[in-house]
Amino acid sequence: MSHPAPVHFRAAGVSLVISLEGPVPAVLHWGADLGELDENGLRALALSTPTETPHNAPDLPRRLTLLPTERDLWVGTPGLSGHLGGRRTSPRPVIEDGSTRLSHDADLGSTLEVQLSDEVTGLEFGLLVRLTPQGLVQVRHRVLRPADDQDPELPYELSAVTALMPLPPRASEILDFTGRWARERQPQRLPVVDGSHHRHMRRGKPGPDSPYLTLAGTPSFGNRTGEVWGFHLAWSGESHWRVERLPEGAGGSTSVIGGGEALRPGEVRLAPGQEYVSPDAFFAWSGRGLDGISDRFHQYLRARSSHPVRPRPVIVNTWEAVYFDHSLDRLKALVDKAAEVGAERFVLDDGWFLGRRNDTTSLGDWQVDPKVWPEGLAPLADHVRERGLEFGLWFEPEMISLDSEAARRHPDWILAPSQGQGAPMRQQYVLDLTNPEAFAYLVDAISTAVTAFGVAYIKWDHNRELHEAVSRGHGDAVAVSAQTRATYALMDTLRERHPGLEIESCASGGARVDLGILARTDRVWASDCIDPVERVMIDRWTMQLLPPELVGVHVGSSPAHTTSRDTGATLRFAGALIGHAGVEWDLTSRSAEELAALQRFIAFHKSVRPMIARGQVVNADVADPATTLRGMVDTDAARAVYIWARTTTSASVFSGQVQFPGLDPARTYAVRVVGDFGLPSFAGRFHSAWVQQAVDGELLLPGSVLTTVGLPMPTLSAQQALVLELNAR
Repeated sequence: MSHPAPVHFRAAGVSLVISLEGPVPAVLHWGADLGELDENGLRALALSTPTETPHNAPDLPRRLTLLPTERDLWVGTPGLSGHLGGRRTSPRPVIEDGSTRLSHDADLGSTLEVQLSDEVTGLEFGLLVRLTPQGLVQVRHRVLRPADDQDPELPYELSAVTALMPLPPRASEILDFTGRWARERQPQRLPVVDGSHHRHMRRGKPGPDSPYLTLAGTPSFGNRTGEVWGFHLAWSGESHWRVERLPEGAGGSTSVIGGGEALRPGEVRLAPGQEYVSPDAFFAWSGRGLDGISDRFHQYLRARSSHPVRPRPVIVNTWEAVYFDHSLDRLKALVDKAAEVGAERFVLDDGWFLGRRNDTTSLGDWQVDPKVWPEGLAPLADHVRERGLEFGLWFEPEMISLDSEAARRHPDWILAPSQGQGAPMRQQYVLDLTNPEAFAYLVDAISTAVTAFGVAYIKWDHNRELHEAVSRGHGDAVAVSAQTRATYALMDTLRERHPGLEIESCASGGARVDLGILARTDRVWASDCIDPVERVMIDRWTMQLLPPELVGVHVGSSPAHTTSRDTGATLRFAGALIGHAGVEWDLTSRSAEELAALQRFIAFHKSVRPMIARGQVVNADVADPATTLRGMVDTDAARAVYIWARTTTSASVFSGQVQFPGLDPARTYAVRVVGDFGLPSFAGRFHSAWVQQAVDGELLLPGSVLTTVGLPMPTLSAQQALVLELNAR
């Protein structure tokens, strides 16, 4: 009997080989490009999978498939969990004859689609596996209960659908993230051990402690070194993530990486004819460290048709400048200063709507407060446009205050337990977007404001977690998953109604940053903390997944509002250089000298903005954790900007030589210290010779020296940053 040859997809230095031999497809290889393999070579690859039978083991080899079940003797996390009235718990899916479909699209990549059926559960499954042109593996599962199911009176209770990919034994170290408010995306490393490193996010959104991007790699993998395998779930609700190792493994893999949506009990109950489609799971491999992983995701996001293509407008946001103190004259003066320094978008933050004088009231009442704005927002919005800026407005559509007209009129709109309201968080509750009336109200209220005031940009906030999230309009059903999908639908509806409208994803800072929300937004707010010392790491790791043009980075005041830390203007400017730049500062109270420096910073940012939007993010491997060298290198390596930053003092006196990644070794570069908006404080009495030359003018250096040997970086004082601009000659 002949067996189908494995499928071999190749893209961007990655090979994905999938066996179609067996009831469910299985991955034979995911990693470095194997080159052209003929049919014999592909069949031979299957021989690399161990088939020996140890003592006290199943008589057949264990098998890890793309929908692993106990039928395959897999004892790790199953690909599908669920039951029908306590029965049909052990699925045995098989590929339907003639259902295998292979396709290739220049924009989407190479795709395998198969249909599977299961006599045990009565379910049908659709499996999509795609290798994108950027080398990402995309996995999606579809679970369908046929309309003619034999037990129509009972729902199939779906507990979990999990996407898993194999890891080789050399992937022995894990890197993922944790965090809290104002300190998101903090890395943590640990070894791969037997058992499961399992993260379950139960906040109704990814949360500030989201794993964000789970990575496994060879020992001590770094920014530019080592093999790394990564997983990200494109989902803005609850999720589970894992790296799991079994003592006996399965096939050629000892471990798996992956995850899926975390479904609460009773959330997905499939009646005949209903289906569930999983969020997209993305897997990435790199043979050149963490930067190789980020480069794949950045290229993928930039290739989307929805990716913003025009230069990212420099923003002035009003929150830390005025908070709830809304005065037309004061805000018009702030607009004037914003125009003077070169800003291009003015965003009116929280406090403009009915009765909103503090954060304890009025969420849900999305009408302009006539007591504060007797003529509405038009006078401010018109003044913003007269000064050449776009007008943006803050909303928190998914939340509601008990002290609001909306809650008083529609208590059934609150997503809360059937008895009482549940516990408040930040003095607010959740609005049930699965309620059609509440959904329609929001579409109308937000659309009215967008149209009336010419809103070009919405800062969309989401400030509390979802607890006891019960939809009273749907028979007291748990609605976290449905609420997430309704949020997506609300954003999609508004963008369809208002072509060109941009949306920022803000969730008490950076608590909802994922590729699901990025499919319908144009920017994320990485953190409510604008302290540049904290943002060095927050932004570095946010950009591990997202390209910098999607990440809001602002120049704030000193001392910082969240940490009370005093920092110099040079560090604050450097921290806001690489990203979607903005200002969160009361410009009306700044001196002429400060405003002139800010104007020069914005001018320099605009000069490198095209490179930021298309170039490659690079991070040097630096031994001293108190220092970082990160930068942007243009696509042709003809231009680059690097930021050398120090957050604290170090045990070592000197920083030593640091390599400059991403440059072309065959070219010569003119190196310039950017002093346009100030210079840092140097700890030493005298500069190194190269620093002085680069401050006074330009220093010509071979790319081979910069990339291979590096430069002895100056020892900066704590909380300082040096900006370097390099141009090929």
